[in-house]
Amino acid sequence: MINRPIILGRKSKDEGEKPFWISFADLMSALMVMFLLVMSVALLAVTKNVSEAERNKAQREQEIDKLLDRVEQAAQQYPGISIDRNRNVIDFGERARFDTGSSKLSNDQAQYLSSFVREVLGIARDNLGQKWVKQIVVEGFADQRGDYLLNLNLSLQRSQRVLCVLLAPQPGQQQMLMPEELEQIRRLFLVGGYSFNSAKSTLEESRRIELRLEFYGLDEPHLVTGEIPPGNFGSCRI
Repeated sequence: MINRPIILGRKSKDEGEKPFWISFADLMSALMVMFLLVMSVALLAVTKNVSEAERNKAQREQEIDKLLDRVEQAAQQYPGISIDRNRNVIDFGERARFDTGSSKLSNDQAQYLSSFVREVLGIARDNLGQKWVKQIVVEGFADQRGDYLLNLNLSLQRSQRVLCVLLAPQPGQQQMLMPEELEQIRRLFLVGGYSFNSAKSTLEESRRIELRLEFYGLDEPHLVTGEIPPGNFGSCRI
């Protein structure tokens, strides 16, 4: 028997020289796909956060508008009182006009002011009011006559007078507010004087007081007042 040589098969030269590693172009393509995927996810997350923030902002504005609507509706029952929605201000007009150099309010003016403030307090106590009403600033104003510091003190006295007629009614003035409403005033109300800044077109119109509503911002923590003994409001000394 003739032995025949056994010839082992060999891989072709081309097959043996094929590279094992992925090509550089394929690697870059894969990296680009991963980059686009990561950026898409990040962009989606950012867009979601922005959309949620815009929705929260829009909801806040709508709810504050509802509060101002209610204040306007209450003011319709009190002729002479107007609402400036651009400034969130309640203007008492001639219903709280002061004589020259004076910070006194008549009993009729005090009764009118107390009655309307009671409406505002009710609005501030409801769900939207507790959510957004931060402070109510009583702002006093003076006309352009006299020097600046004299009028600054006078305008401050006028804003203080509002707290006096609310918390410590004078003889002849009926107390319109309940004890819990008085405590609410002490918690919410601040006073400020503006001298003859923001003067109006006439001297009489300039001698006035306004209530400015301040609202919480988004995610702004609510003010926490310390423990204050109830009552004991004192007497008016101006």
